[in-house]
Amino acid sequence: MTNGSEAEAEIKRLGTLHPKAVDLSLDRITRLLAALGNPERRLPPVVHIAGTNGKGSAAAFSRAILEAAGLSVHVHTSPHLVRWHERYRIGAAGGGRLVEDDVFADAIRRVADANAGGPITVFELLTAVTFVLFSEHPADAAIIEVGLGGRFDATNVVPRPAVSVIMPISLDHQAFLGDRVELIAAEKAGIIKPGVPAVIGEQTSDSARDVLVNAADRAGAPLWVFGQDYSAHQEHGRMVYQDGEMLLDLPLPRLPGRHQIANAAAAIRALRSAGFKVTEAAIETGLTSAEWPARMQRLSRGALVEKAPIGAEIWLDGGHNPGAGIVVAEALAQLEDRNPRPLYLVTGMINTKDPVGYFQAFQGIARQVFTVPIRSSDAGIDNRELAAAARSAGLVARPAEGVGEALEAITRLAPPDEPVRILIGGSLYLSGDVLAQNGTPPQ
Repeated sequence: MTNGSEAEAEIKRLGTLHPKAVDLSLDRITRLLAALGNPERRLPPVVHIAGTNGKGSAAAFSRAILEAAGLSVHVHTSPHLVRWHERYRIGAAGGGRLVEDDVFADAIRRVADANAGGPITVFELLTAVTFVLFSEHPADAAIIEVGLGGRFDATNVVPRPAVSVIMPISLDHQAFLGDRVELIAAEKAGIIKPGVPAVIGEQTSDSARDVLVNAADRAGAPLWVFGQDYSAHQEHGRMVYQDGEMLLDLPLPRLPGRHQIANAAAAIRALRSAGFKVTEAAIETGLTSAEWPARMQRLSRGALVEKAPIGAEIWLDGGHNPGAGIVVAEALAQLEDRNPRPLYLVTGMINTKDPVGYFQAFQGIARQVFTVPIRSSDAGIDNRELAAAARSAGLVARPAEGVGEALEAITRLAPPDEPVRILIGGSLYLSGDVLAQNGTPPQ
C-alpha cells in the first residue's frame, strides 16, 4: 500500500470483509448498482474491450486518438501495476489524470455503504466505483476494459455501449473460462449486445473467430472483423490501414511489435464504428503518442537500470501466457533484425499460467533466462521450478533471488564491448514490482 493513501487503506479494509476469489456473476453488482441509483446508465459513450491479449493496448490507442481529437476520456483498466489509482483515469480537457486519492477514497466509502455488508467480491465493489466516478465526472467518452472473461464480468452491466471490441483470444484463466479457445471465445462474446456495433481484432484461431462472428450474427450486431472488413499492415516503414470507407497511410505505432499494428487498427475501427469523429491527423497523433506501461516498455533510467550492463537495452513486458510470449518474441526478433544484440530474459510467473508454453516462444532467440520469485503475490512460481520449466522449453536457465541480482549476473556475463538486450517479463505482478523498485511508477 502506498504510504498516506486513504483509498488504498479503504481497499485493504474491504479485502478483510469480502472475498478476493473470482466468482463470476452479475447478480451481486446489479443489486449494488441499483442501490447506488444505477450510475452505469449515466455514462458517456462507452468503448467496451474484452480479449485475452491486446485489451490494454487497444485502450491506450483509443484514448490517445480521442484525446488528440480534443475529447475528454475516462479510462478503466485492470490490473494495476503499482497503485490502485492506475485503474481509474478521469477525463479532462487537455488530457486525463489518475483519480485523486480523496475522490477515490470517498467513492469507495459510498459504494461500501450502499452495499450494506451484502455478499460481494472486492472486484465487484471496485467496478461499481468505476461507474460512480465516471458518472459523476463529465467526459466525452469512457473506455472500459473487461476484467475477466466477458459474459459474467462485472463491467458487463453497461446496457448499451457505443461499441463492443474483442481483441485476440488465446488460452488463459482456463479454470474460470474453459480449456479450449472456443469456450473462452464464447465467454468473451458475452459483451456483444443486440444492435451495438462489434469489432473483432486479429485472431490466431479460426474457431475462436467463428464463435465471435456467430454471436454477433445472433445479436444482430453490426460487425467488423480484422482481415475481412478492415485490415492493417506495415509497408515501407509505415502503417497502412484500410476499411470499406477509407485508406490511410500512417506512422508506425509508438508501441513496438507487429501485433501493435493490428491492435491499433482495431482501435481505429472501433472508434469509427462507435461514431466518434476522429480525423486522420488525430489518428496519426494518437498512434505516435500512445503509452501503455509494462507492455514492451523501454526502461532507460532508474535504480534497477543502474544494475544492468552499461548500454543495455531493457524492455519490460507483463505478458504472461503463450499467446503473449509469441507476440513479444516476435517484437524482439524484429528488434534483432534491425539492431542485433544478445537477448537475456529475466522472468517471474504465477502458478495459474503456462510457463513452458510461454518460454517456448523464445527458443532460438534468448541466450539465457534468469528466473526470479514474485514477492507481491502468494501465487508466484518458485524460481527454481520456473528455471526447470524454461529448461524443458529448450532454454538455458538459472534461478536468481531477484531482478537486481539477475541484472548484476548479466553484467558479469556480458562482454564489455557487446551491448545486450534484456526482457524483464512473464507477469504483471513482476512488472509492478520492477516499476516500484526502479522508481518509475505509472503516472
